[in-house]
Amino acid sequence: MTSSRASDTRQTLVWIGVGLALLALFYALSPILAPFAIAAVLAYICDPAVNALVARRLPRPAAVLLVILGIGLLLTLLVGIMAPLVYSETAALLRRLPDLLEHFNQRVAPWLAERLNVNIQLDAALVRELVRQHSDNAQDLLRVLLSHATSGGMALIALAANLFLIPIVMFYLLQEWPRLLAGLRDIVPRPWLARSLRIIGDIDSVLSEFLRGQLSVMLLLAAYYSLGLWLAGLTFALPVGVITGLLVFIPYVGFGGGLLLAILAALLQGGGWAPLIGVAAVYGLGQLLESFVLTPYLVGERVGLHPLAVIFALMAFGQLFGFVGMLVALPVSAALLVFLRELKRAWFASRLYLGEAGNEVAGEDRA
Repeated sequence: MTSSRASDTRQTLVWIGVGLALLALFYALSPILAPFAIAAVLAYICDPAVNALVARRLPRPAAVLLVILGIGLLLTLLVGIMAPLVYSETAALLRRLPDLLEHFNQRVAPWLAERLNVNIQLDAALVRELVRQHSDNAQDLLRVLLSHATSGGMALIALAANLFLIPIVMFYLLQEWPRLLAGLRDIVPRPWLARSLRIIGDIDSVLSEFLRGQLSVMLLLAAYYSLGLWLAGLTFALPVGVITGLLVFIPYVGFGGGLLLAILAALLQGGGWAPLIGVAAVYGLGQLLESFVLTPYLVGERVGLHPLAVIFALMAFGQLFGFVGMLVALPVSAALLVFLRELKRAWFASRLYLGEAGNEVAGEDRA
């Protein structure tokens, strides 16, 4: 009996070592894992769509290909719509930047000096001269851009390779998804199978509700902000609204970043206080809509992933594992949430927590 326990202990230690080694390998390979992590997240989100097409008697490879082509088409349309608008807004910003700096020096800087004793003066003349030089001498500007593109050529090639790799990895993951799940189920020790399947099911429930619910919130808010800013008279309503909706995935960043972009677009557009008041009204109502209607209804409070926990997870995993860490932060957080629930359940049922009452209950159960 003693030798059997010692053998079990050794095996447990070996498997713990294997797990730590895999974690170290993941940390070492994190710079090259980005396309695989992105493909895995997209495959997880798109698997229900593939299953729905398969249920309609479409072959799984064809269903996977159709889903990937649909995503590619949506992304292409989004880039095609956004790129010209973002380029136009950037050009307008460069043209009006000196005027905005002068307005800051004349209106805002005196107020800061008077109320907060902070003296700030921006060199609007220098910025105006730089803008004029670059606009008049486009060949020099093109030469600078080409030199930067040449020096960063390998990075551009790596980026293009990763973008090309993502749909390929996604195709194979979606194609083999049922077999992958069956393989993972087969390697679980048989005494742990029932409990492991229950925990994995809880993790899948938490994660799927969060991701798919958050995706619905993003799309609805992108439509709301685009329409609201258009009604408020903002020229660049579509790009600002779409960017705000997409950034809502990161709590508070979407609202704050989108609000800054909208204010900047309103200042570039001119027209006095009317666009700024419209932006404030749209984003104020949007925050209420997100916090009290969309997120509770579509994501649900039972998910249990608090916004502060999401922010901490994104920052912590990003610090440890870079961009790949940010991609896997939410799945790992969902798993940790389920394990914490299991730990809490075990703690409340333990003899240490129940004390003498727990020993009496255990004695009654044995009797």
